[in-house]
Amino acid sequence: MKTAITLFAILLLVTSCGVFGSLTSNTTIKPNESFVLGNNEHGTFKVKLKNVSNHDLKIIMAPIAGGTHSPITVSPNETVMVKAERNTAIVIENKSNESVSVDLYVTGDTGLSMGYKN
Repeated sequence: MKTAITLFAILLLVTSCGVFGSLTSNTTIKPNESFVLGNNEHGTFKVKLKNVSNHDLKIIMAPIAGGTHSPITVSPNETVMVKAERNTAIVIENKSNESVSVDLYVTGDTGLSMGYKN
């Protein structure tokens, strides 16, 4: 019985740490494309985003149920903190004709889908 409880506690700890933690990424976004973070069912998460390019970026919140809200413009070398609600994606748009890069530090629910769209 004692072994079963210990095993359950370890399993619970390992499982929960896999979803809630942090991740760090330097992401490149091609000209006139967007990077979408969290276009799936998930809990809340926060992103510290630094625009390390020479062009403005636009960040938009996009609930997976539809619609968009809360646009933010991020200037070159600017850092912003963005909190995404449950089941809401963060869309980072590159409207320039050159590739851009962003440094991302994500905390909270990190079981997030990641992808690009035109």
